[in-house]
Amino acid sequence: PQVLVAYSGGVDSTVLAHALAKQRRRLSALRLVHVDHGLQSASAEWSKHCARQARAWRVPFKTLRADIRRKRGESPEAAARDARYALLAAALQTGEVLVTAQHEDDQAETLLLQLFRGAGVAGLAAMPAFAPFGPGYIARPLLGFARAQIEEYARGHRLRWVEDPTNIETHFARNYLRAKVVPLIEKQWFGAMHSIARTAGAWSNPASCSTN
Repeated sequence: PQVLVAYSGGVDSTVLAHALAKQRRRLSALRLVHVDHGLQSASAEWSKHCARQARAWRVPFKTLRADIRRKRGESPEAAARDARYALLAAALQTGEVLVTAQHEDDQAETLLLQLFRGAGVAGLAAMPAFAPFGPGYIARPLLGFARAQIEEYARGHRLRWVEDPTNIETHFARNYLRAKVVPLIEKQWFGAMHSIARTAGAWSNPASCSTN
C-alpha cells in the first residue's frame, strides 16, 4: 500500500514511523506528516525534530499547521483532534492508507472514559484497526501492543522522541485516568487494561459478544 504516517514526534508515532521505515521496500510509498497545532510554545521545535528524523530515515515529510476553532461547549482537546483529522484527511491521496499510533492502552482508556461519560453501545465501540477514511483508509497497527512494549522498542532501538509536557497535567481527563486510576486498577487486577481493550473490540463487533 501507499502509506501516510501521522507523525507527532511522540514515542508511539516515532516507533510506528521507525518500524515502517525499516519495511519500506514492502510498501508502494511511504510519507510522514506532522500536524503543528500551535498550542505549545515548543511546537515549532517539535516540527523541526520530526523533519530531522524524517531526513535521517530518508522518508518524505511535510508539516501541516492547524487552525483550531472551538465550537460552543467543545473542549480544546476535541477541537484540536477535529482540526488534526481534517488536515490528515485533506493530505491523504486516493487509496492511500493513513497510519496512526494508537495502541492497546489508548483503546482501554477510551472505553473507560466513554463509560464514565455514560456513552451508549455505539460510544463503547473500539477504534477500528482498519476503516475507510477520507479518500483512502485509516489503519492502527499498534492496537495489539501495550504502551510498555512500545516504549521498550523505542529504548531498544535508541530512538529519539519529544515529550509533551501537558501529558502529565492531570486536570485533563485522560491524563488523570492514566496517572491516577489505571495504576490502581492494574495493581488489583493485573492485565486488566488488556482485557478492557479486548472488550472494546467485542463491542465494535456485536456478533463476537457472548450471549450468556
